[in-house]
Order: sequence, then C-alpha cells, then structure tokens
Amino acid sequence: MTADKQTGRYAYDGLDRIMHEKARLGILTSLLTQKEGILFNDLKVLCTLTDGNLSRHLKALEEEGLVNLDKSFQNNRPQTLCYLTPTGRQRFLAYIQELERVIKDTELAAKQLTNENGDSIVA
Repeated sequence: MTADKQTGRYAYDGLDRIMHEKARLGILTSLLTQKEGILFNDLKVLCTLTDGNLSRHLKALEEEGLVNLDKSFQNNRPQTLCYLTPTGRQRFLAYIQELERVIKDTELAAKQLTNENGDSIVA
C-alpha cells in the first residue's frame, strides 16, 4: 500500500471538534498569545463576538477543561479573566500540529496537480 493509500491517512483524527469552529479557534488563539489571560470584554473585541456568543463558546471550552474563567469584581463591576489551562494549551497546540499536517498534505496534492510548464491542471 502506498503512503497516500494507508488506512486513515487523511482521517485527521487530531482535529478536535470542540476547537474546530471559527469562533473557538479565534478564542483559543487569542488566549494562547496571553498566558496571563484576557478579560472577557477584551476577548469579545478581539474575536468580534457578542456577549452571548462568547459566553456560550467559553462555557463549552470550560466544560472540556480547555479554559478557566476567573470571575471577580473591580470597582463594583464584574470582571471575568479568561485563560487557557495547561491541558487546553497542550490540546490546542496538538490541534494546530494536525492543521499543519492538513496544509502540508494539501500543498503536496496541489504540486502533484501542476504540469511541467507550471500550469495548474485543476480547473
């Protein structure tokens, strides 16, 4: 069996469904860049989400153990600090590695569909 016909070669089992959603991908990427965490309102702006959408996605990520939410008050106003858990960081980086594998496979396939003149064979 050749390498590209191996059982499950393109199954991409490392693409974790909890992360494989546009808003959650943005949330996790934002949190990865700030180890000390990001305030809810700042995260909302970074990811262009509404309060309700961000809350729903954070709850799902929290239930999976990927993020922690620390709620407190500052000047009598509620504040939520969001940050990746160590498990969340590990799982997200593994997810990104799997995405990189998808990209490499796609680039290889695209190169194979190019003729000698450099013209794409794909319509």
